[in-house]
Amino acid sequence: MEFDYFRSNDGIPNNQNRQSLLASGWRPLHRELDWAFLWKLLHSDTKELTQKTLNLTSSLAEVLGRNNYTWWANVLNLVSENTRYEIDKFWHYITPDSQSPDYRYKDVLSTETPIVQFVSRQSIPIDYVLNRLQEITVLRVLELLGRPDIITQYYLERNFCYPVEKFINWERIDVVSTVYAYWAKDDIWLQIEAYDRGRRQYTLMSQNISPLINKATYDLAVMLSGYQSRVGKVHSQFPIRSFPVDIQSFTDTVQQAVLTQNQLAVVVNGEPGTGKTVWTQAVAKEILVPLGFVIFILDHDAIANFVPPAYLERICIIINEADNLAQNRASEVAQYNNKTEHILSLLDGTLYQSVIDDSGIHIKQRLVVLMTCNTTERLDPAMLRKGRVDLIYEFTQKFV
Repeated sequence: MEFDYFRSNDGIPNNQNRQSLLASGWRPLHRELDWAFLWKLLHSDTKELTQKTLNLTSSLAEVLGRNNYTWWANVLNLVSENTRYEIDKFWHYITPDSQSPDYRYKDVLSTETPIVQFVSRQSIPIDYVLNRLQEITVLRVLELLGRPDIITQYYLERNFCYPVEKFINWERIDVVSTVYAYWAKDDIWLQIEAYDRGRRQYTLMSQNISPLINKATYDLAVMLSGYQSRVGKVHSQFPIRSFPVDIQSFTDTVQQAVLTQNQLAVVVNGEPGTGKTVWTQAVAKEILVPLGFVIFILDHDAIANFVPPAYLERICIIINEADNLAQNRASEVAQYNNKTEHILSLLDGTLYQSVIDDSGIHIKQRLVVLMTCNTTERLDPAMLRKGRVDLIYEFTQKFV
């Protein structure tokens, strides 16, 4: 059994929007009678249900019993706007609301798309790259989820639904108000809001979305250097087993530490051409990516403003020429910038763990930092203290 009425004082523009929804495949979502819900309502709210039933019955009896109108005029008055409104209110009371998101879900991941890039040729803000990564993550999660169980939209006091069997992709879904979608298997809600110039905001809500995020971000890497940025995969020119035997042995030690520690910092030093940079790429490709780490290759300006995204469970940061970043603060050069403090805070975890955000996704992160430098002599002594840098190794043989 189903029953639905639609009251509207909308003008032509709103009617056009409603007609646009219908033309693009949306259909009115009728409220259906649920006997279990009605039985529960009868037991939990008997007095209110009785009163509303009597009120509606009285109103209908009054309409049908008017003596100054003919019987057929009274029957026609049953479908008048006022009577329809009273019936509509009663029907909405005795039928359950359509499914909607539970905003108490603890995991929330949101993105606006497409990401607008406000940059100059001299620099690309780290915020843009991180927003682009978040956009990619959300869209990949949606690809993994596939076709939802329901797609609804509430517009002008009426619920509409989109036939899921006709669903192709989210770009083809017409968004006039706010669109909701639900996947029962994963217990995940999607909320889509439309902005001007074709921009949209996608918000995922779930009790535990981390497994899907881990799948969506597998094999992802971010490179940011100057005005160049890329989000893609790590490229390794040389496999680990092509390095000298002593470096292979050190790599095995690094791998074991990665498996046993939640946070790990490694410094490799040596003259130019000893293979330090390509070694970090090989470790990232062969060891960290298979373990689910998202790789960030960041220049000095980017690392100075980098905060690990809270929704990522495993992060690797590669910093080349770290001796130009975390310089000894006793030197005159280091006193003109605060990058040393930033890198120390990042290694400590105090920079981004000192305040816990009330919203979003909260997981225990694993962080690996790989740094290269020509010499450790220029590094600030505080950086090399126990607890900040776990492993140090010198590359001595020419490799590249």
